[in-house]
Amino acid sequence: MAKRKRDTGTNAKSASNTADGKNEASKVAKTNGHIDVKTAGPVIQIIAGSYERVLHGITASISDLTSSEASPSVQFADSFLFNAHASAVRCLALSPMPDPNSSEAQGVYLATGGSDEKINVYNLSASPVALNDNNLPMPSLGNNPISENPRNRELGTLLHHSSTITALHFPTRSKLLSASEDNTIAVTRLKDLTVVSTIKAPRPKVQGQPSGDTAPPGATPAGVNDFAVHPSLKLMLSVGRGERCMRLWNLVTGKKAGVLNFGRDILQSVKEAKASSGEGRKIRWHPVGAEFSVAFERGVVVFGEDSKAKCKVLPEPLTKVHQISYVSIPVSADEELALLAVSTEDGRVLFYDTDNPTSLTSTGGTNDEAPTIPSATLCATVGGKSAGVTGRVKDFEILFLAPVRENQQDLAMVTASSDGTIRVFRLPVADLLSAAKSKKPAHLGTVIGSYDTGNRITCLKAFVMQPPSENGVDPEAGDDDFEGFDGTKAESESGSESD
Repeated sequence: MAKRKRDTGTNAKSASNTADGKNEASKVAKTNGHIDVKTAGPVIQIIAGSYERVLHGITASISDLTSSEASPSVQFADSFLFNAHASAVRCLALSPMPDPNSSEAQGVYLATGGSDEKINVYNLSASPVALNDNNLPMPSLGNNPISENPRNRELGTLLHHSSTITALHFPTRSKLLSASEDNTIAVTRLKDLTVVSTIKAPRPKVQGQPSGDTAPPGATPAGVNDFAVHPSLKLMLSVGRGERCMRLWNLVTGKKAGVLNFGRDILQSVKEAKASSGEGRKIRWHPVGAEFSVAFERGVVVFGEDSKAKCKVLPEPLTKVHQISYVSIPVSADEELALLAVSTEDGRVLFYDTDNPTSLTSTGGTNDEAPTIPSATLCATVGGKSAGVTGRVKDFEILFLAPVRENQQDLAMVTASSDGTIRVFRLPVADLLSAAKSKKPAHLGTVIGSYDTGNRITCLKAFVMQPPSENGVDPEAGDDDFEGFDGTKAESESGSESD
């Protein structure tokens, strides 16, 4: 890409305005989505997928974050909006952020998966659009400002799956893992968009199918619901449809390493009845790999390193669980506190401390239904009816903002509701730490901005954008940072044994 020449006249003019004292650097001008990156606050790039096939990119510029007089506010602008798939967008994934000190990496990879069996890969700019004569504000027929970034581009499409894409994940900046309802997990090299390995999970046995069921052979529930890669990049856990178990995979060889069945006590502790599917919906590893969590329809079970149930999470009042995620909060220079965040059907995001579970207590059932697994400690609640959020939180993202003052840091939590509303919450880290130490549930967080997309959102991803650099575009990343999968294809036994 050819470099643009700098406009010396414009620079001289801006310098003269500063010398006259007429230019107020502390104010952010209304520039229809374009911002002065030297004076503005943090900018968050939000990506949302929807049932209407729409992939919607939004930039959220947070202002007045350091002001003690005015409350923070968010200015939203559309960065891209188009039909990315032929059917619903089911999942999204973002690659790790590039090194801000590197002169070679200034882009973020985005992968989208849909019900049309396709995976689209894009390269998004890691820095916002700066305000200059080369990036003029774009006209808009609606009320939403437009801030199109010319560095965003499409890299290609992957067609190696034969069913709906259910989960995507970037373990590194050079590899993409994808799961589908065809019972496969594929590893793709981003350098040339080539599938280097495929893991084939066994099809589940048909259990409890009525004799009068007219479903054709092979039409029973099957597929990988979700998977999680260990921080060491050598192990992976997966949960599938129609299976009351989770599978452990060796990423060095690409073969199955073990199966852990969900016992009756585990399923009953999260209100999975006999008629329920009992399958895991979501699965996440602890940031340092000390534990992992499996989300069911109405609860979450946390397992330790020994694969034994450590504690459980049941929202009160009881409601459906849609998304889970771990967040690590720095307590000191060498200590971090990891909390489990859970989004619910009634518009809340709950933070639990899984290291200090409560004592065994009954949850209102009969004596023979008393739980045998302790409950995680509820630390804080964000959203809900008190914050004006009544619809389900389909997905969310928790981001760290740059410290505004010494020993003062904020979290920005971006939530996506099924009604199409994206909300940005401001959550002070100090308040969350104090709530975790007091062991008394507290209602935290303040809505500083909301945006109505007009679509039914299914998934969401977000990241804090970096200051712009000279290079701007991320070249093709190398593939020397992921060790695993010796060979071109590794498949497990295709039988349906439950082990």
